[in-house]
Amino acid sequence: MGCCSGRCTLIFICTLQLVLALERQVFDFLGYQWAPILANFFHIIIVILGLFGTIQYRPRYIVVYTVWAALWVAWNVFIICFYLDVGGLSKESDLLTFNISAHHSWWSEHGPGCVRREMPQAPGVRTTESHSYISVMGCFMDYQYIEVMHSSVQILVALLGFVYACYVVSAITEEEDSFDFIGGFDPFPLYHVNEKSSHLLLKPMHLST
Repeated sequence: MGCCSGRCTLIFICTLQLVLALERQVFDFLGYQWAPILANFFHIIIVILGLFGTIQYRPRYIVVYTVWAALWVAWNVFIICFYLDVGGLSKESDLLTFNISAHHSWWSEHGPGCVRREMPQAPGVRTTESHSYISVMGCFMDYQYIEVMHSSVQILVALLGFVYACYVVSAITEEEDSFDFIGGFDPFPLYHVNEKSSHLLLKPMHLST
Protein backbone atom coordinates (compact mmCIF):
# COMPACT_ATOMS: atom_id res chain seq x y z
CA MET A 1 0.00 0.00 0.00
CA GLY A 2 2.89 2.34 0.89
CA CYS A 3 4.65 1.60 -2.39
CA CYS A 4 1.45 2.30 -4.32
CA SER A 5 0.93 5.68 -2.65
CA GLY A 6 4.60 6.52 -3.16
CA ARG A 7 4.39 5.62 -6.85
CA CYS A 8 1.25 7.69 -7.32
CA THR A 9 2.90 10.67 -5.64
CA LEU A 10 6.02 10.31 -7.76
CA ILE A 11 3.92 10.08 -10.92
CA PHE A 12 2.20 13.32 -9.92
CA ILE A 13 5.54 15.00 -9.21
CA CYS A 14 6.97 13.92 -12.57
CA THR A 15 3.88 15.19 -14.36
CA LEU A 16 4.14 18.52 -12.53
CA GLN A 17 7.83 18.73 -13.47
CA LEU A 18 6.98 18.20 -17.12
CA VAL A 19 4.43 21.02 -17.04
CA LEU A 20 6.86 23.39 -15.29
CA ALA A 21 9.71 22.45 -17.63
CA LEU A 22 7.62 23.03 -20.76
CA GLU A 23 6.46 26.40 -19.41
CA ARG A 24 10.05 27.40 -18.69
CA GLN A 25 11.24 26.14 -22.04
CA VAL A 26 8.80 28.41 -23.86
CA PHE A 27 10.05 31.56 -22.15
CA ASP A 28 13.69 30.52 -22.54
CA PHE A 29 13.10 30.08 -26.27
CA LEU A 30 11.54 33.53 -26.44
CA GLY A 31 14.60 34.96 -24.72
CA TYR A 32 17.12 32.93 -26.78
CA GLN A 33 18.66 31.50 -23.61
CA TRP A 34 20.50 28.59 -25.23
CA ALA A 35 22.09 27.09 -22.10
CA PRO A 36 18.77 26.84 -20.22
CA ILE A 37 17.08 25.55 -23.38
CA LEU A 38 19.60 22.70 -23.57
CA ALA A 39 19.28 21.96 -19.85
CA ASN A 40 15.47 21.98 -20.06
CA PHE A 41 15.60 19.55 -22.98
CA PHE A 42 17.65 17.00 -21.01
CA HIS A 43 15.43 17.58 -17.99
CA ILE A 44 12.28 16.76 -19.95
CA ILE A 45 13.85 13.56 -21.33
CA ILE A 46 15.00 12.33 -17.92
CA VAL A 47 11.67 13.15 -16.26
CA ILE A 48 9.84 11.17 -18.94
CA LEU A 49 12.26 8.30 -18.30
CA GLY A 50 11.58 8.49 -14.57
CA LEU A 51 7.84 8.61 -15.19
CA PHE A 52 8.06 5.51 -17.40
CA GLY A 53 10.17 3.70 -14.81
CA THR A 54 7.69 4.52 -12.07
CA ILE A 55 4.70 3.28 -14.05
CA GLN A 56 6.44 0.13 -15.31
CA TYR A 57 8.27 -0.76 -12.06
CA ARG A 58 11.74 -0.15 -13.54
CA PRO A 59 13.96 0.87 -10.60
CA ARG A 60 17.00 1.49 -12.82
CA TYR A 61 15.18 4.23 -14.69
CA ILE A 62 14.08 5.75 -11.40
CA VAL A 63 17.69 5.72 -10.18
CA VAL A 64 18.72 7.68 -13.30
CA TYR A 65 15.94 10.15 -12.53
CA THR A 66 17.15 10.42 -8.92
CA VAL A 67 20.71 11.25 -9.99
CA TRP A 68 19.42 13.83 -12.46
CA ALA A 69 17.20 15.39 -9.77
CA ALA A 70 20.32 16.16 -7.73
CA LEU A 71 22.04 17.65 -10.79
CA TRP A 72 18.91 19.66 -11.60
CA VAL A 73 18.94 21.18 -8.13
CA ALA A 74 22.59 22.17 -8.61
CA TRP A 75 21.80 23.73 -12.01
CA ASN A 76 18.98 25.83 -10.60
CA VAL A 77 21.16 26.95 -7.70
CA PHE A 78 23.61 28.17 -10.34
CA ILE A 79 20.81 30.03 -12.15
CA ILE A 80 19.82 31.74 -8.90
CA CYS A 81 23.41 32.77 -8.26
CA PHE A 82 23.68 34.01 -11.85
CA TYR A 83 20.67 36.32 -11.63
CA LEU A 84 21.58 37.55 -8.14
CA ASP A 85 25.18 38.31 -9.19
CA VAL A 86 26.66 35.92 -6.63
CA GLY A 87 30.24 34.68 -6.76
CA GLY A 88 31.45 36.85 -9.60
CA LEU A 89 28.53 35.94 -11.86
CA SER A 90 26.64 38.71 -13.63
CA LYS A 91 23.14 38.64 -15.06
CA GLU A 92 24.29 41.18 -17.66
CA SER A 93 26.76 38.73 -19.19
CA ASP A 94 26.05 36.56 -22.23
CA LEU A 95 26.91 33.32 -20.43
CA LEU A 96 23.46 31.74 -20.85
CA THR A 97 23.48 32.48 -24.59
CA PHE A 98 26.98 30.96 -25.07
CA ASN A 99 28.12 34.47 -26.11
CA ILE A 100 26.28 33.96 -29.40
CA SER A 101 23.94 36.91 -28.88
CA ALA A 102 23.30 39.73 -26.44
CA HIS A 103 19.79 38.58 -25.55
CA HIS A 104 18.71 38.44 -21.93
CA SER A 105 15.79 36.94 -20.10
CA TRP A 106 12.45 37.40 -21.85
CA TRP A 107 11.08 38.73 -18.57
CA SER A 108 13.50 41.68 -18.67
CA GLU A 109 11.23 43.38 -21.21
CA HIS A 110 7.92 41.58 -20.75
CA GLY A 111 7.57 41.26 -17.00
CA PRO A 112 4.33 42.09 -15.15
CA GLY A 113 3.52 45.78 -15.67
CA CYS A 114 6.60 46.44 -17.84
CA VAL A 115 6.26 49.12 -20.51
CA ARG A 116 8.89 49.41 -23.23
CA ARG A 117 9.71 52.86 -24.48
CA GLU A 118 10.85 52.85 -28.08
CA MET A 119 11.71 55.44 -30.69
CA PRO A 120 11.70 55.36 -34.50
CA GLN A 121 14.93 54.90 -36.40
CA ALA A 122 17.17 57.89 -36.75
CA PRO A 123 17.46 59.23 -40.29
CA GLY A 124 20.21 57.55 -42.28
CA VAL A 125 20.44 54.55 -39.91
CA ARG A 126 19.71 51.20 -41.55
CA THR A 127 18.80 48.28 -39.34
CA THR A 128 16.71 45.17 -39.73
CA GLU A 129 14.20 46.47 -37.17
CA SER A 130 11.75 49.32 -37.60
CA HIS A 131 12.53 50.76 -34.17
CA SER A 132 15.23 50.73 -31.53
CA TYR A 133 14.70 49.87 -27.89
CA ILE A 134 15.35 52.55 -25.25
CA SER A 135 14.21 51.46 -21.78
CA VAL A 136 11.72 49.46 -19.75
CA MET A 137 9.65 51.15 -17.09
CA GLY A 138 6.83 50.38 -14.66
CA CYS A 139 7.71 46.74 -13.90
CA PHE A 140 6.03 45.39 -10.78
CA MET A 141 8.98 43.06 -10.20
CA ASP A 142 12.53 42.99 -11.55
CA TYR A 143 13.07 40.20 -14.04
CA GLN A 144 15.89 38.59 -12.05
CA TYR A 145 13.50 37.89 -9.18
CA ILE A 146 11.05 36.25 -11.55
CA GLU A 147 13.85 33.97 -12.76
CA VAL A 148 14.84 33.26 -9.15
CA MET A 149 11.24 32.33 -8.34
CA HIS A 150 11.15 29.96 -11.32
CA SER A 151 14.36 28.26 -10.21
CA SER A 152 13.22 28.08 -6.58
CA VAL A 153 10.04 26.24 -7.60
CA GLN A 154 12.13 23.88 -9.74
CA ILE A 155 14.40 23.15 -6.76
CA LEU A 156 11.46 22.48 -4.44
CA VAL A 157 9.75 20.07 -6.83
CA ALA A 158 13.06 18.34 -7.70
CA LEU A 159 13.82 17.76 -4.00
CA LEU A 160 10.37 16.23 -3.52
CA GLY A 161 10.96 14.05 -6.57
CA PHE A 162 14.36 12.98 -5.24
CA VAL A 163 12.91 11.93 -1.87
CA TYR A 164 9.97 10.01 -3.34
CA ALA A 165 12.16 8.41 -6.02
CA CYS A 166 14.49 7.03 -3.34
CA TYR A 167 11.48 5.72 -1.43
CA VAL A 168 9.94 4.05 -4.50
CA VAL A 169 13.24 2.42 -5.51
CA SER A 170 13.64 1.07 -1.98
CA ALA A 171 10.06 -0.23 -1.89
CA ILE A 172 10.29 -1.91 -5.30
CA THR A 173 13.64 -3.51 -4.39
CA GLU A 174 12.22 -4.88 -1.13
CA GLU A 175 9.22 -6.35 -2.96
CA GLU A 176 11.49 -8.05 -5.49
CA ASP A 177 13.73 -9.44 -2.75
CA SER A 178 10.78 -10.81 -0.76
CA PHE A 179 9.30 -12.39 -3.91
CA ASP A 180 12.63 -13.97 -4.69
CA PHE A 181 12.93 -15.25 -1.11
CA ILE A 182 9.67 -17.22 -1.28
CA GLY A 183 10.73 -18.81 -4.57
CA GLY A 184 9.04 -16.48 -7.00
CA PHE A 185 11.99 -16.62 -9.37
CA ASP A 186 13.16 -20.18 -8.55
CA PRO A 187 12.00 -22.86 -11.02
CA PHE A 188 13.21 -25.78 -8.89
CA PRO A 189 10.27 -25.97 -6.43
CA LEU A 190 7.89 -26.59 -9.31
CA TYR A 191 10.24 -29.25 -10.68
CA HIS A 192 10.38 -31.03 -7.33
CA VAL A 193 6.59 -30.97 -7.00
CA ASN A 194 6.17 -32.54 -10.44
CA GLU A 195 8.84 -35.12 -9.66
CA LYS A 196 7.14 -36.05 -6.38
CA SER A 197 3.70 -36.40 -7.97
CA SER A 198 5.05 -38.58 -10.78
CA HIS A 199 6.79 -40.77 -8.18
CA LEU A 200 3.52 -41.26 -6.33
CA LEU A 201 1.78 -42.29 -9.56
CA LEU A 202 4.43 -44.86 -10.39
CA LYS A 203 4.54 -46.38 -6.92
CA PRO A 204 1.17 -48.29 -7.10
CA MET A 205 2.15 -49.76 -10.45
CA HIS A 206 5.36 -51.11 -8.90
CA LEU A 207 3.49 -52.69 -5.97
CA SER A 208 1.00 -54.39 -8.27
CA THR A 209 3.78 -56.11 -10.14
